[in-house]
Amino acid sequence: MTVDLEQLIRQKAPDKARYIPQCAFALLRRLFHQDYCNEFLRRDTKGVEFCFGVLDYIGVNINVEGFDNVPWDTEKPLVFVCNHPLGAIDGLALLGTLARQTQDHVKCIVRSELLEFDAIRQYCIPINKSGRQARDLPQQVDKAFNGSDHVMLFPAGICSREINGVVRDIPWRKFFVNKCRQWQRDIVPVHFIGQNSPRFYAIDRWTKRLHIKANIAQLFLADEMVRTSGKTFTMRFGKPIPYTTFDNTRQPQQWAQWVQQQVESL
Repeated sequence: MTVDLEQLIRQKAPDKARYIPQCAFALLRRLFHQDYCNEFLRRDTKGVEFCFGVLDYIGVNINVEGFDNVPWDTEKPLVFVCNHPLGAIDGLALLGTLARQTQDHVKCIVRSELLEFDAIRQYCIPINKSGRQARDLPQQVDKAFNGSDHVMLFPAGICSREINGVVRDIPWRKFFVNKCRQWQRDIVPVHFIGQNSPRFYAIDRWTKRLHIKANIAQLFLADEMVRTSGKTFTMRFGKPIPYTTFDNTRQPQQWAQWVQQQVESL
C-alpha cells in the first residue's frame, strides 16, 4: 500500500478538490513527505512489525518505564489512557507496545482517517462525527469495552497544544470514565513525555488568533513526525486506577480531569 494525497483528496472531497491547483498538491506532497512515507509503506508490514518499523525507519527510540505496574493477569481487560503530545509517534509506540505484550489483543479508538492504513486496521475502532460510522459508534465502543481485548485511547481527541505557555492536552473527554464504570474496567494511566516543534504551536496560536476553524496545525503532523528523527522519548506507565474510584462524589467530567492530572503527574 502507498499513499497518493491528490487521489485521496479527490476521492474524499471531489467538489473542493477541483479548485485546488497542482502547485498546492505539490506543496502538500512535500509537507506530508509522501515519497519518504511511501518508501516505507512498500515494505507492506502489518501490526506490531509496522508500528515498530515506523519508529525504526524514522530513527526514534522509545524508553519504557513502569511497565511492571501493569497487572496483565486481571480478570477483566484494562483500559489504557494516555496524553497525546506528538500525534503519531506516541500512538504507534503505545499501540505497538501493547499489541506485542498482549499478542494483538488490543483495540484503539482512533480517528476514522487511520482506517486508510491496512497495517493497523485490525486494532482500530474509528471515530467519525458524521455518516454511518457516527451512528454505529456507540455500539462499536460498547462492543470493545465489553469484549476480551484491552482498550487504548487518547481522551483529548487531538494532540497537545500550548495552553497558557505550557504544552499539554486539552481537557479530556468524559466518555471513558462512563464506559469504565459501565463495563467495570480498571484504567492504566500512561504518560508520554515529549512535544512537537515550536513552529507547530505557533501555527496553532495564529490559527486561533485569526479565528480559523480548520485545524491547520494538523497538516504539519507528518512533517513533525519526520523531525523527531534521532530523538528518544519516554513512555511511563502508572499504577492502575480501579473503576470503583469513579463514585458519585464527582461528575464524570471532573473524574476525567482528575485522571488527566494523574497522567500528567507521572
